[in-house]
Amino acid sequence: MSGLRKSTNKFSQKSPTQRFLSILGLAMFGFYFVLGMLIIFWDNFPLEINPTYRTFFGILLIVYSFMRFARLWQNNFNR
Repeated sequence: MSGLRKSTNKFSQKSPTQRFLSILGLAMFGFYFVLGMLIIFWDNFPLEINPTYRTFFGILLIVYSFMRFARLWQNNFNR
């Protein structure tokens, strides 16, 4: 129980700058994830790109977003 309280205590004692950067990191994860999904599933995509490359680029953005999320999780919750 004390381990849980200790990790919760660290999270609540973040400086406003650290909290802002955590929220910004979460927003960027969402941005890259949504952008990847839009590129894959948007039928009338404004740029003429081969559908195979478009899907590949969308998957690459989604994988990158999850890499950012993993780094954010590691920096904020595994200390």
